[in-house]
Amino acid sequence: MIPKTDMDMVTLKTQIQSSATYYLDKENGRIRGAVDKLEAMKQAIYLILHSKRYAHLIYSWNYGTELRDLIGGNKAYVLPEIKRCITEALLQDDRITEVDNFVFETRGAKVHVSFTVHTIFGEIAEEVNI
Repeated sequence: MIPKTDMDMVTLKTQIQSSATYYLDKENGRIRGAVDKLEAMKQAIYLILHSKRYAHLIYSWNYGTELRDLIGGNKAYVLPEIKRCITEALLQDDRITEVDNFVFETRGAKVHVSFTVHTIFGEIAEEVNI
């Protein structure tokens, strides 16, 4: 026998969690105080971009980037892949709505990438060296 329920009685509520987190002092390697909103997003973006995807069991397979796998590749292949990897990694965070304005500068064997990350808290100018 299948139980009968009144679906009108079921109410689902979604709650947006706070973005507050501990502030990681990258220069001294210490945790100091707490940050929220835009400052927390800057820290989250930094951590995503500097974590290798699939390398740490504590993170889901959707966390981090595959940028290190592109080192030494052909520039015609690598530059669009850098854009794809960064965009794909950052859009996994539901607080990030868009990643655009990519500018690539090649310096010998290194690539400097600057771009804009649009979040629900505002825009962040970000850059990374590969």
